[in-house]
Amino acid sequence: MSLAAEPLYDTRRFDGVRRKRIFAFLMDFTAVTLLSIGAGVLVFFLGIVTLGLAWGLYGVIFPIVAVIYSGFAVASYGGTPGMRIMGLVFRTESGEPAGFVTGAAHVVLFYVTVTFLTPLVLLVSLFNSRKRLLQDILIGATVENA
Repeated sequence: MSLAAEPLYDTRRFDGVRRKRIFAFLMDFTAVTLLSIGAGVLVFFLGIVTLGLAWGLYGVIFPIVAVIYSGFAVASYGGTPGMRIMGLVFRTESGEPAGFVTGAAHVVLFYVTVTFLTPLVLLVSLFNSRKRLLQDILIGATVENA
């Protein structure tokens, strides 16, 4: 048996991943937005109690909710709810489940790279066989079919 004929990974695990990740992102972004609105209402009432001091939290509600949402979901369930609905799983390159820090770093790197490098940074997935995005490569993770 020739080693050159065998791929290092099963390419079927990555069929349709790019399309599924787009829909998973839209679901997760919607969930984070709704959770952020709920947190905003809580901060409003907390601001009344603290005579306006808590209202300074409005600028960081979305990032905090996104980091907690992604970190907890990846560590607990192997992917965000959107990923799980779309039949995707988030793993490290070695195939092990990712932890909270990896999930949190993934979402932070996503928003930082998209913010500073424009959405064109998402084109990275077109040039690698495992359809990994820039933040996947930077943290050593992969998203594949469950």
